Amino acid sequence: MADGSHAHDAHHPALQHHFDSLEQQFDASVLGMWAFLVTEVLFFGGLFMAYIIYRTWYPLAFAEGSHHLDITLGAFNTGVLIASSLTMALAVYAGQQASRTWQILFLGLTLALGLVFLGVKAIEYAEKFHDHLIPGAGFLWEGEAPAQQVQIFYSLYFAMTGLHALHMVVGAGMLVWLMAMSARGRFTREWSTPLEIGGLYWHFVDIVWIFLFPLLYLLGRH
Repeated sequence: MADGSHAHDAHHPALQHHFDSLEQQFDASVLGMWAFLVTEVLFFGGLFMAYIIYRTWYPLAFAEGSHHLDITLGAFNTGVLIASSLTMALAVYAGQQASRTWQILFLGLTLALGLVFLGVKAIEYAEKFHDHLIPGAGFLWEGEAPAQQVQIFYSLYFAMTGLHALHMVVGAGMLVWLMAMSARGRFTREWSTPLEIGGLYWHFVDIVWIFLFPLLYLLGRH
């Protein structure tokens, strides 16, 4: 039975020449994506560790800096990304069922939610620019905590959320590519690997924000 399946896979247009079957190709693709995501965990992990260390050293400055963030926009964006994880999961399921219309619909919804997230983040960045809270020579802070210490908080805030936003932009490009493939009818019951791999990436980006939101917006609030 397995040999027959391999023989059938050998004629599938999506099967690369260096794999024996679509199943083997899928397993290799998933392993490759997980290996990539592990390196991303290490990347973000360094920033998380820096945040924890500096917050331990300067608790007052980090609490004041955190209180100046717009928790309403942060919470709204959290809801947006949770919703986008649902639509992405539904897009993957539609791919497995070879439903082209639902694939495009759910990928489009995921893309729209991702763009909403980036739009809200742009509004937050604009507010920080208006309030002179961009780290650098023009940084202005009038709270109780030393301005230099608060500037460390905002340096980490922009580094962490900026890196996350960059991953969102990459994810948005990925979604456009997946929609184009869906429109051409590339995904079938036998093969929807790009959708499933894309889903892993999107869920990872969402999970990172689930950690960023409480760290940056919630800790230290009464």
